[in-house]
Amino acid sequence: MLIKRRNFLQTGSLATAALLMPRFLKAFEQPKMVPPGNKVLVVLQLSGGNDGLNTVIPVRNDIYYRERPRLGITKDKALQLTDEVGLNPALIAFKDLFDEGNLSILNSVGYPEPDRSHFRSMDIWHTASASNEYLSTGWIGKYLDAQCKNCDKPTQAMELDDVLSLALKGEQVKGLAFKDPKKLMNASQSQYFKALAKQHQYEHERPVDYLYKTMSETLSSAEYIYKQSQLHPSAETYPNTDLGRNLKTIASLILSDINTRVYYVSVGSFDTHVAQETIQKRLFTEISDAVKAFTSDLKKNNRFEDVLMMSFSEFGRRVSQNASGGTDHGTANNMFFIGGGLKEKGVLNPLPDLGDLNEGDLKYKIDFKQVYATILNRWLSTDDKTILGKKYDYLKFV
Repeated sequence: MLIKRRNFLQTGSLATAALLMPRFLKAFEQPKMVPPGNKVLVVLQLSGGNDGLNTVIPVRNDIYYRERPRLGITKDKALQLTDEVGLNPALIAFKDLFDEGNLSILNSVGYPEPDRSHFRSMDIWHTASASNEYLSTGWIGKYLDAQCKNCDKPTQAMELDDVLSLALKGEQVKGLAFKDPKKLMNASQSQYFKALAKQHQYEHERPVDYLYKTMSETLSSAEYIYKQSQLHPSAETYPNTDLGRNLKTIASLILSDINTRVYYVSVGSFDTHVAQETIQKRLFTEISDAVKAFTSDLKKNNRFEDVLMMSFSEFGRRVSQNASGGTDHGTANNMFFIGGGLKEKGVLNPLPDLGDLNEGDLKYKIDFKQVYATILNRWLSTDDKTILGKKYDYLKFV
C-alpha cells in the first residue's frame, strides 16, 4: 500500500492527536500500579471570564446591590455559607461540599497589570508569566519537563478536549489531549495509519520524521489508554453533559493503574456581556451536577483524599452591571478548591473590597502564581521555584 506523505499531512483527527501525543506514552505499555497516596490534580477552567461576584456573593454588601440593581442575587436566593457570603443558587453541590468541609474559596485572585483580553489573560494564566512576558510553554508543561527528565516512570497530564491548551505544553514534554479514550483507540486501529507507520523509516531528524514517529507511538499507546480507562469502569451515574462525560472519564482513569498526575477540563463560555443570569444558571447547573457525581464517585472508591480539584477563570467581571443584563471584562476573581485533603477549609480570605476599586475593577490581593506554587510544592511534591522561575509565598489550603 503506497502512501504519500502529503496525504498524511492532510489527514484529520489522528494526525492532530499524534502531534499532541508525548513520546513517553510508550512507557505506558508496561502497566504500573498507582502508589498509595498518589496525589492527583484536576484543573477546571471556566473559560470566558466568569463573574465572580455573582458566584461568591457578598450578601450584606450595599455597594454590590447598588451597582447591580437588576443583576444582584439577593440574600434569600443565595445559598448561604456564612452571614456575609452566599453561593450562586445553581451551585448546590458546592454548598454541600462546603458544609462537609471539602471546599475552599479564595477571593481576589489575579496578577499585576491585568489584561482584559480573553486570549492574552488566558495565556498569562496558562504560562504563569508576568503581564509583559510572552512565553510558549505552560506551567503544567514545565512541570512535565521537570518531572520527566531522566526518569523511567514519567508522570504526565491529560486534557479532555480536542486541542491541547498552552498550559500543558512543555519544552520537551507535552500533555495529551483527547475527548474519548475509545474513539482515540478506534482511530488508532485504522489500517491506513498502521500501514503508514510501518512504511516510513526514521532516518533523519526532520519535522516530518517526528510526525511519523509520534504517530507510530500513538498507535501503540491509544489502546493501552483505553484499556486502562476500562479497568475500573465507574458505577456512578453522571449527567449526560460534556462535563459529566469528561469527569466520568477522568474518574475511571484515576481509579485505574495509569500514573497520571494532572487532568485538565474546560467549560464555558462565561463571557456574559448579555443575559448573564441565564448563562450562569445553565453552566453552573452543569458544573454542579457533574462535580456532585465526580466527588461521590471518588468518595465511594476511597480516592477523594488524594484528588484536588481547582477552578479558575482568566479574569472576573466589572463590579457594575451593564445595560444588557450582563457584566463586562474585569480583573480579579475567586477560585474554588475541592477535595478530601484540604488543610484549610471554607472562605480563606476576605471578600473583595467594593469600596476600594481601580477604575471600577476589583483589586487583586493574591497572585495566582502563589496558588500554582502551593500546588506544585505541597500537592505535587516538586520544585515550584524551578518551574515558575521565582519563589512565591505558599498558601495554606493544602
